[in-house]
Amino acid sequence: MTTSPSIDSILKDQSLDDQARSIAEKVKAGERISEDEGLYLFEHGTLGYLGALANYMREKKHGHKTFFNRNFHIEPTNICLYTCTFCSYSRLIKKREEGWEYTMDEIMDIVKEYDDQPVTEVHIVGGVLPQYDVPFYSELFQQIRAHRPDLHIKALTPVEYHYIFKKAKISYEEGMKQMKEAGLDSMPGGGAEIFHPEIRDKIAGGKCSGEQWLRIHEIWHELGMRSNATMLYGHIEEFRHRVHHLEELRKLQDKTGGFQTFIPLKFRNENNEMSHVPESTVVEDLRNYAISRIYLDNFDHIKAYWPMIGREVAQLSLSFGVDDIDGTIDDTTKIYSMAGAEEQTPAMSTRELVNLIRNVGRQPIERDTLYKEMTDFTDHVFEEDEQFKGYVSLPVVKNN
Repeated sequence: MTTSPSIDSILKDQSLDDQARSIAEKVKAGERISEDEGLYLFEHGTLGYLGALANYMREKKHGHKTFFNRNFHIEPTNICLYTCTFCSYSRLIKKREEGWEYTMDEIMDIVKEYDDQPVTEVHIVGGVLPQYDVPFYSELFQQIRAHRPDLHIKALTPVEYHYIFKKAKISYEEGMKQMKEAGLDSMPGGGAEIFHPEIRDKIAGGKCSGEQWLRIHEIWHELGMRSNATMLYGHIEEFRHRVHHLEELRKLQDKTGGFQTFIPLKFRNENNEMSHVPESTVVEDLRNYAISRIYLDNFDHIKAYWPMIGREVAQLSLSFGVDDIDGTIDDTTKIYSMAGAEEQTPAMSTRELVNLIRNVGRQPIERDTLYKEMTDFTDHVFEEDEQFKGYVSLPVVKNN
């Protein structure tokens, strides 16, 4: 079930201008659009038009399959050396009493809480502090690997790696090699924000540059490993900055093929220094998903991070190019709840995730982190659905 017209009906529309028709024809033919055409889509693309093109590409790649996994997050600390203006999560060192700083043992205790649960991934990301250095994370990964060898470790962004490698006085190449040897399986996509220095310097000054972010991912890909990518949108950037960001990702993907999925991250404006900036509308969110799908033709997957946008918008996004809605989470992340996201206690059972997908006519597929298909839940019947819940009382209708 989709909420957009088909690409064929779009092409039959006699009112379509030449530029829009040319782009639609390119998409149907499997041809790449240019940066100028990407900017045109942001400036002029209507929701229905963009949805038709994005859904065509989504279904050409994946049909109705919609992916999710069973995962949990660990955020070692929310104390951070950096002062990103968009961040509602971190606390400065001088206010560290407002935050948390887990020890190695405390982090391992969180991992052990999931020993009897069928999770496949632990996602580790947090603030930047001196004690969380190369030796700390190397030992952490080794301990997780020794404790539960089957658990996929997806951990740390280039923001963290840039800092800890610089502190250790080692190159990116040597650092990423050490992380791989310690047990790191893949990298999340965070810390990308907006690559263009006009915007990055204003909202994330001091941390790694866009070029450094891309280089660390490139090195990781050269080691034969996979990673994700993100873009923080809907704040002070312009459409041209979004296109530049997407183009940089597309170029690196052409070179390495190491990215798995792209996750647009919506700026949320509560409890941060950019609270005066209005948030993007749902329509703009869906347009952004769609254009991301159309532009990043060499990315296999586009993910909607449901704790950030809420369950209903996540469902809508499945008709605008999105084929992945992340995982069960189990209320283990505070990054977006602290910024005012709809999901203040983000957790969904497998049954809830499956039904969320099935209720909009898509096919729920549990995957592992590397997108190996594990279970097709299309016709799965959960025990809760089979349990007898008693007779339902019906109202008595009297005939007059």
